[in-house]
Amino acid sequence: SAIGITSGISHLTDNWELTLQSSILFYVGACNGVIAVLFLLRKGMWLLGKNPETGKLPLWSYILWAGFHAPNTLYTYGHHHILGKVLMMGAQKEKTKDGKLVSKTVPSASEIYPGWWIGGKYANDLGIKHWGGIIDLTVEFDESCFDECAKGGYMNVPCWDGVPPTPAELDVAALHCARIKDPAKNPIIIHCAHGRGRSTTCMCAAFVKAGLHSTWESAFDAIKLKRPCVKLNSKMRKALTEWQAQYVDKAR
Repeated sequence: SAIGITSGISHLTDNWELTLQSSILFYVGACNGVIAVLFLLRKGMWLLGKNPETGKLPLWSYILWAGFHAPNTLYTYGHHHILGKVLMMGAQKEKTKDGKLVSKTVPSASEIYPGWWIGGKYANDLGIKHWGGIIDLTVEFDESCFDECAKGGYMNVPCWDGVPPTPAELDVAALHCARIKDPAKNPIIIHCAHGRGRSTTCMCAAFVKAGLHSTWESAFDAIKLKRPCVKLNSKMRKALTEWQAQYVDKAR
């Protein structure tokens, strides 16, 4: 009967929708599960296909790893454009010129010393038209400031979120920054996704290599003074301690 046929079609449609939803959830879970394992192993940064010369991710990466890219991009966008302005440092207050207390927000990037900037993925919001050097510590995002960078000034040091560069990688990146003449005129941006951990680790080493600080600890204090949201996990502190012992203290 017509009623039976309609009921059968409805049942098939419901099963198809359920199967599709389950498949999508499985795919997203599988993508993020693979990334999580690689994160723990601190390996496989090449898997997403980011070009180390241009800082761009290929189209196939967005298709093959859509289950990772989509939620990661949405989270980062929301974290910066919504939560970053409302909650991230809402408990901290600062006085305006007229004496009013207002909530502080986390900017796209912060200038620690003249020409030395640290920030996140959206550092291009600054509108700076010329970068003398860029250290990009992301593996998961396109470089948004590449077109404004001096020739040979871009360097990608791919790290998973929360994972620091190795001591050897830190030294290469720090030397890259230290070689740039007059950062006040040729500014340097060191960035990761949010401008908190990976970028801070690298900037600590860069400040020591450039002669602005004698230890990574004092460099960290200077960074935190201008960008209070920065932090270093135990792996980052360990990498910096090993870097200082191997590449700084031994050379003195």
